[in-house]
Amino acid sequence: MVDARYRTAFKLYPYERSPDQDAAKHVRHPVIIVGGGPVGMGLALDLGLKGIPVLVLDDHEGVGAGSRAICFAKRTLEIADRLGAGDAMVQKGVVWNRGRVYRDTREVYDFDLLPEADHKRPAFINLQQPYFEKFLIEQIRRRQGEGAPVEIRGRNRVTALDPREDGTILTIDTPDGPYDLEADWVIAADGANSPIRGMMGLGFGGRVFEDNFLIADIVMHADFPVERRFWFDPPFNRGQTALLHKQPDNVWRLDFQLGWDVDRAEELKEDRVCERVRAMIGPDIGFDLEWTSIYTFRCCSMERYRHGRVFFVGDAAHQVSPFGARGANGGMQDIDNLGWKLGLVIGGEAPEALLDTYHEERKVAADENILASSRTADFLTPRSPAHTLFRDAVLDLIEAFPFARPMVNSGRLSVPCVYAESSLNGADDPALPARTRPGASLADAPVGTEWLLDRVGGTFTILAINCAVAPVRHGAVIANAQTIEAAPGSALAERYLGNAARAIYLVRPDQHIAARWREASAAELGAALGKAMGA
Repeated sequence: MVDARYRTAFKLYPYERSPDQDAAKHVRHPVIIVGGGPVGMGLALDLGLKGIPVLVLDDHEGVGAGSRAICFAKRTLEIADRLGAGDAMVQKGVVWNRGRVYRDTREVYDFDLLPEADHKRPAFINLQQPYFEKFLIEQIRRRQGEGAPVEIRGRNRVTALDPREDGTILTIDTPDGPYDLEADWVIAADGANSPIRGMMGLGFGGRVFEDNFLIADIVMHADFPVERRFWFDPPFNRGQTALLHKQPDNVWRLDFQLGWDVDRAEELKEDRVCERVRAMIGPDIGFDLEWTSIYTFRCCSMERYRHGRVFFVGDAAHQVSPFGARGANGGMQDIDNLGWKLGLVIGGEAPEALLDTYHEERKVAADENILASSRTADFLTPRSPAHTLFRDAVLDLIEAFPFARPMVNSGRLSVPCVYAESSLNGADDPALPARTRPGASLADAPVGTEWLLDRVGGTFTILAINCAVAPVRHGAVIANAQTIEAAPGSALAERYLGNAARAIYLVRPDQHIAARWREASAAELGAALGKAMGA
């Protein structure tokens, strides 16, 4: 059994002395990202693809061991596609769309997370976080070979921060001693216990949930179905809950609710863990323990995600319970939102005020995720007799009464936030389908032999469906136009036209919709582009 705190799964960026450490004065970098997890590496890759020099400082030398996050949602895979890493992730991952809920040993509810066809990516894959990070870093290495200006420094730990109006001075500790750097912009991607947040004296308010959960990642060969299986009050964990997921390499994630008042050291003993596992999977199935951990969780958020020239992303900005897979997935949507805005501002193509909309939009998304995961936690670990009564009544009703099944809350799984009230949104024609309104992320669909999201890519784009428009410009930014034919009854027509014969959509670089019309003039398109840029 491996304690992941003391092992590196992939040593991908071992420490090397940098010329910056011997410079006569502080070397200044356009962007420094503190933290080398999936969120930090994802943003480094995104900025590097835009030609923006970026330096990643990580206090480790590679990707840590242990599964940690394992459920990566469709929207995250679509972001990974834009970054060039999606295929590797899906090929390695375990694809699943279906979940099942049990009470005792009886199946009482099942659900399909992607009930419609014609999407390139599945609802979810299960993929151990070390692989997810590894594929991002491998893509960074490929792009470095093509000139992408991304540098990664392992065993570079930030120990002090001095934010100023025109930049930030960072003090970094290394095996060769400390040195200082300057940065135009700093991104704190350093996790839920963010040292950067602590150095700046910033709060992280929220709620701690009084319960403990045991994770056991085991290696076994079993013909269990590839789906999410969740139990209320199973015979192998009476009065509590349990979860089973398959991962690549014949690794399975088992999650046992333990209750609040437990002896953690006792529960983590190998014999005790193995006893629980055998009771769950059966005494005749052989297995090996790969990783175990006991966790509690909290739902917290900073008040603001931008502080001058320092931004907070992922768990450094907000933390949710693991139920619903909203942590890493939410973090990837953070950097999807921030990357294009920072790129435009650094390039002098948009006003600095555009960066304030990162907080505006992602704080709404974090609040949405925190609310959803808190409701799940309250369903699993009722806080009061009233919560307990509601939970038990729902479980009593679901077998016989379909109306109660949507009330079962074993984890409302991650979906992209709709920035419905964003100040960047432009015109909306309500005659078009609600799912593709301004603020929503694009819904994928086949376009001939291609996929819509692949065609759009990561730039401002005008989608002209069953009509034609010319590209528009605002300042130095051009929104290219794509003319697409949507046949009646096709997925594209259903998702973007509804009953309309034609439509025009302005799409942002993060593939969220900025504005839409059935007909629009060049002046209207240009005005919407300017608004979407914060101009």
